Amino acid sequence: MKRVKAGCILQTLVFMQKEDCGFDKDSQLRYNREEVERYRESLEKNRTRYQIIDITEQPDSSVIVRVRKQLNEHTDVSEYFN
Repeated sequence: MKRVKAGCILQTLVFMQKEDCGFDKDSQLRYNREEVERYRESLEKNRTRYQIIDITEQPDSSVIVRVRKQLNEHTDVSEYFN
């Protein structure tokens, strides 16, 4: 018999706009930064334990975010967040 004692997920998310959205590069970057902040707020609102590993802004105005998230709120995942 096996049982998951603890689990986290490492995600790489890309926040970007469609090329034909009508925004210039600065506006796209600003909007993508706001999207990242809304994503962060949604994690907080849902009380998801998370850790932002890296945020990288790309030349095409997209923003790449690497995040570690707790999968199950009922298990202790402290070892992943130290």
